[in-house]
Amino acid sequence: MIGKTLGHYQITEKLGEGGMGVVYKARDTHLDRFVAIKVLPAEEVADPERKRRFVQEAKAASALHHPNIVTIHDIDQAEGIDYIAMEHVPGKTLDECSLARECGSPWP
Repeated sequence: MIGKTLGHYQITEKLGEGGMGVVYKARDTHLDRFVAIKVLPAEEVADPERKRRFVQEAKAASALHHPNIVTIHDIDQAEGIDYIAMEHVPGKTLDECSLARECGSPWP
């Protein structure tokens, strides 16, 4: 995926992956900013329930406005790939933090 373009997002690097997809850093070529792109793997798109949950996740997150929740910019499909474009927040991943406090969390 690195170097590929989805819509107007140019994928630059892989950030991580989890149960609902793979997340990449990408450059929004329209607004000249970095975003995070969550891609639903092709094998998951074939499962209507997984695709429904993917869309539901984007809709639910887009309805929220809070400093600890990323902003959803877009949900789309390009070249048969379903994706969510969201705010890119630079910093450590949770896997990179041995304790929540190391990431700036006030919680023990």
